[in-house]
Amino acid sequence: MRGFIAGLVISISAALIGTALVLRRNAMIGDGLSHVGFGAFAVATVLNFAPLEFAMPIVIIMSFLILRLNSQNKIQPDAAIAMVSAGALALGTFVISITRGVNTDINNYLFGSILSISEGDMMISLFFSVLVIGIFIGCYNKIFALTFDEDFAKSIGIKTNLYNAIFAVLCSVVVVLGMRLMGSLLISSLIIFPTMSAMQLVKTFKKVIFISVLVSVVCFMIGMWVSYSLSTPTGSTIVLVNLAVFILVRLVRWVQK
Repeated sequence: MRGFIAGLVISISAALIGTALVLRRNAMIGDGLSHVGFGAFAVATVLNFAPLEFAMPIVIIMSFLILRLNSQNKIQPDAAIAMVSAGALALGTFVISITRGVNTDINNYLFGSILSISEGDMMISLFFSVLVIGIFIGCYNKIFALTFDEDFAKSIGIKTNLYNAIFAVLCSVVVVLGMRLMGSLLISSLIIFPTMSAMQLVKTFKKVIFISVLVSVVCFMIGMWVSYSLSTPTGSTIVLVNLAVFILVRLVRWVQK
């Protein structure tokens, strides 16, 4: 039940953030931040720090660094993400290699282990997921404007730098929370797949958000049930369900044409 509650709210918040990321063509930011999260979790585990509390500010700081690198014309956005991602992954691997070996906690953060989530982690996930959902709804108009035309948003008085920073924080929080569910290697799929499926069915921003959340929740519930029934890894099972839904939607669209 702890895993179900945490996964449900994380799935909703990931779908909301994923919609804006995909439409802004920044979907790989989630993948880059997940690698940063892995590096932070590895360091926290080796130093016996609380992983979530240690990783959250680190990932937020790195999201600001990615934004900073993206704003510089000398560095392409995809290159900036690759640099941060590779550096963090290398740091995590290096830290692990100089200890006695990879322990269970590190494997959990690589591949996810939602069924072993503690009550404390569940409460943290619930609190921050609800916070992300609330801020997203409260800043909906600003996020909508930034998603489709940042120059226009700036021209009508929206503080684009501020709201870009807020969105970066929201994305970082979702990635760190989702790593417990999906692992650092799979969390980006939870952000991308529901939105991609929704975009095949509807076209308006509000409808994409609604369908994306619906798909994310349904795929999570089916993935949890299949994982429990067949004793398969939870994170990868949820991803495969999302992949199957996307393929099914594409086939339906192809038949209709």
